[in-house]
Order: sequence, then structure tokens, then C-alpha cells
Amino acid sequence: MLHGTIPVGRIAGIRIGVHWSLLITAALFAGILRTELPHRGSPVTSWAVSVAGAVVLLACLVAHELAHSVAARRRGVHVDRIVLWLLGGVSEFADEPGDARTELRVALAGPATSMLIGLLWYAAAVVTAPVAPSGILAEAFGWLAVMNIALAVFNLLPGAPLDGGRVVQALIWARTGDRLRAATTAARCGRVLGALVIAAGAVEVIVARHPAGLWLILLGWFLRTSANAEMSVAGLRHRLGDIMIRDVMTSPPLALPIRWPVADVLRSHAADSGHRVFPLIDPAGHPVALLAWSDLSRISPAARTTTELSALARRLPPAAVVHEDELLADAATRVLPRPGLDALVVVDESGHPTGIVTATDLVAACDRSTLGLPLQT
Repeated sequence: MLHGTIPVGRIAGIRIGVHWSLLITAALFAGILRTELPHRGSPVTSWAVSVAGAVVLLACLVAHELAHSVAARRRGVHVDRIVLWLLGGVSEFADEPGDARTELRVALAGPATSMLIGLLWYAAAVVTAPVAPSGILAEAFGWLAVMNIALAVFNLLPGAPLDGGRVVQALIWARTGDRLRAATTAARCGRVLGALVIAAGAVEVIVARHPAGLWLILLGWFLRTSANAEMSVAGLRHRLGDIMIRDVMTSPPLALPIRWPVADVLRSHAADSGHRVFPLIDPAGHPVALLAWSDLSRISPAARTTTELSALARRLPPAAVVHEDELLADAATRVLPRPGLDALVVVDESGHPTGIVTATDLVAACDRSTLGLPLQT
């Protein structure tokens, strides 16, 4: 998940967030469009059209991700939010598609939407050209058409984490019935694709001496990094197999009221429990945040009686709230707990915590499963 994201609202019930790095993307889009516009009219008009075009293109990126999210939600996949950032947009799912057909439909929804939007902007450019003598609007509409169609085509390249990689994964999954093999193949394709994009960027910088190649290098690095992460996730799934949450969770968890001051925690049985991470509960008893000992260490002794845990805790991601009958692999690949900082909180039907799974529990489950040892000792 991207940190430092600012929520800006909801569309169709789906949260939309903006990362600060999107400002760089918006400025880049505006600069590119400004160079494409005909040199007619005032500079103020040209820049106004360029900025407006950049904002519209960002809205098109939202539409692309929204198509993924709506398609996923219709197939029963829980959508956490959509985030716009430096390299475009990403839909964050709390669940994974349960079958190959769903994977395929969700993957194709975004590129299909971008292609349709691109064709609509092309039609707008054709209609506008005869009635706008300066050509600025027609050029801007044509640029939006090209950018959206390019977005659709690029995303269909066959390598994870691009949509085309999801298509490859869905097709292999449907043909073989082996989800792990499908995910691994898509991730390997993504690593190769990332290397090719980096090479193309390097050629553009060194041979053509064009700074846009730096963008390709950054994009290729992101593709390779994401593909490597997906390879790790596939390996984690393989190692965890059919282990359930209830097989490894610690129950009952030691939950603390979120409004407690730090001093109360240090005087409570939590100090002698041996636990390192604690779920924090609201007045209704539902887990809403996580607290680690390291979060308390930065508070001075004088402030311990006045500082509440709510001021120090980290928000509990929705994907980290799980049920005991879930597969551990499904939960762990959505939110990978950091040692000593994070945890998966197990809740019952009423939403009250019944167990906790830490990073230590996850590592132990992987190791014991690989060695063929029983999970509980």
C-alpha cells in the first residue's frame, strides 16, 4: 500500500486517494501537452488548455481503475480503495479473484474502458476541428485520445503487474487449474518486460539524448520490482498451502482500549505478557488500530499520563481484519505483517477480536510447513 495518501472522496462507493507524487505526473502531462499544441493564441490560453488536459487525463486514469474496481466488486471481490500516484493508478483489493473467469474480467475492464474513452476523445477531436479555427481544442482532444489508447495498449502488455499479466495469469489458470503456476509465469513475464522497458529507456537517454527515457527507466524498475514481489507472493502461497488462520493464531488476543493513556498500558498485564503487538479496540470492542512497543518508546515519561494510545497507533487496514476459517495465504498476501509492528487480527461474526497472527507466527508456519512439521507445538 502507498503511504502518504490523501483521501479525496468516493465514486460509486469506492474510496479515492491521491498520493503526493501525482503532482509530478500532472506537471509532466501538462508540459507534454503544451509542446503538442499549435503556437497560436496567447501563452495563457495554451497553458490553461494544457493544465485542463492534464487534469482530464488524470480523471481518465480514475475511470480506468474504477472499471477494474467495479468489475471486481460485481464478482464479490472487496475493493479497499483506488490510489493515484506517480506512475498512474492502482486499485487495492482486500480479496483476490476466486476463479480465472473473474481474474480475466477484472483485468480486461480497465483497458477496455481506456480504449473506449480514447475513441470518444478522437471523435470529439474530429468534430471540434472544423469549428475551432485555432486548432487548440482539437489538438488537445486528439492528445487525450492518443494517451488513453496508449494507456490501454501498454497495460495489455503480457507481464505482471500490468493488466496483460493478469490476462496471462487468468488464461493459464483456466487451462491448467494451477493458480500458482499461472501467477509465477505472469510474474516472470513481468520481470522480462521490466528489463526491456529499462533497456528502452537507457537507449533513449544515451542514444537519443532525450530525458523522457528516465521515465521509462523508472517505469521499468517499478515493473521489475512489482514482478519480483509477485514471485515472492506466489512462493509464499506455495509454502503455506492449505493452512488456515485458526491453525496458527494466538487466542485470545490481548486487546487494549484505544483511549487508554500510555501509563495505563505500562501498569497493565500487557507489560508482562511477552506480546510485542497489540490490537486496539474502540468502545464497541471492534479492532481499529495496532500498537507496538516501539510506538510507545518515543513518548517521554512526563507525557505518558496524558498521551492516549490513539495518538500513537497505526490504522488497522481492512485487509488485516480476518476470520479464522480463511486461508492464511490469502490473508498474508493481502497484508504482509512487518516483524514487531503489524499483525492480522482475527474477529468473530460480531467483529470482536478472537485471535492474532504476527509476522513471527507467519514465518514459523512457513518453515514448519516446508519441513512437514505440525503447526502447533
